[in-house]
Amino acid sequence: MNVRRPISTAAVAGAAALGLVALSACSGSSGGAEKGKDGKLDVVASFYPMQFLAEQIGGDKVSVTTLTRPGVEPHDLELKPRQIADLGDAGFILYLKGLQPAVDEAIKQAGVENTVDAATLTTLETHGTHEDHTGHEDEAHAGETHAEESPAGEHEHDHATEAGGDPHVWLDPVKYAEVAKGVGERLAKADPANAATYEKNTDELVKKLDALDGRFRAGLKNTTTRTFITTHSAFGYLAERYGLDQEGISGVDPESEPSPARVKELQAVAKKEKVTTVFFETLASDRTARTLAKDTGLKTDVLDPLEGITERSKGADYLEVMQSNLAALQKALGAK
Repeated sequence: MNVRRPISTAAVAGAAALGLVALSACSGSSGGAEKGKDGKLDVVASFYPMQFLAEQIGGDKVSVTTLTRPGVEPHDLELKPRQIADLGDAGFILYLKGLQPAVDEAIKQAGVENTVDAATLTTLETHGTHEDHTGHEDEAHAGETHAEESPAGEHEHDHATEAGGDPHVWLDPVKYAEVAKGVGERLAKADPANAATYEKNTDELVKKLDALDGRFRAGLKNTTTRTFITTHSAFGYLAERYGLDQEGISGVDPESEPSPARVKELQAVAKKEKVTTVFFETLASDRTARTLAKDTGLKTDVLDPLEGITERSKGADYLEVMQSNLAALQKALGAK
């Protein structure tokens, strides 16, 4: 994935100044990771989709904090020195490498033993940028890379991300369930005393995600059009899973401006594919979407990439917002 924002120099400098040569939060004893004063495993999540997994799977056995506050666009995050310092004291860190450069650097500096990159728990794929027609199945597997296929897996994952590997796996309930299973296993390994609880909670969450997948399959089976236009090309996995075509206005960066040629192309696509709606997201400006919609006589609506929950979110948690996304897609695509 092309990095949207430069790594925060303040974050990096802060980490260096605080001397985070970080010792592992895990002592290596049979008891697992070191616990907080309340007896719970201190889990740090990078942003909302990771926070949701940690809370759902960890339950009352964990204390979860997130590095990205509600309402903050994750890609723009700059960590405060105190946040970087506290990372070294975490018992378990859950993040998604390649999405937040400042977070990646801080976590690397922290050196916590129980650190899990969610991207290694499933398969990353390459979806098109704003100059491509994203979401098409013949393109979706072109850059498929799995980070655990070989000893050099981590390097391969880095390469896939830099080359356009799509990190938005949580928007596909099936892939998100794969990640959930991996997180459950890693939590059980880090905190074996509560392994049974993590296993039980993981099973319950996976069942909910399987049910969500079923609703998407049934709800999007028969539609007037299979094409949707969105400001943020975050829905490549979702589009591929349910046989849809995502047309991104500005690629993976919701803030970038489309070229005049791309606008003209989208107008043609909208007419040919009977597109009714231009989607925008909750954490970025809707100006580009509304301009395109006005020029093409289309409606606008929210399709939430779920990078954070805010008061504008149509739902209180991941499952509710995804249900709202399904309803929005059904309306826009003319579900029958």
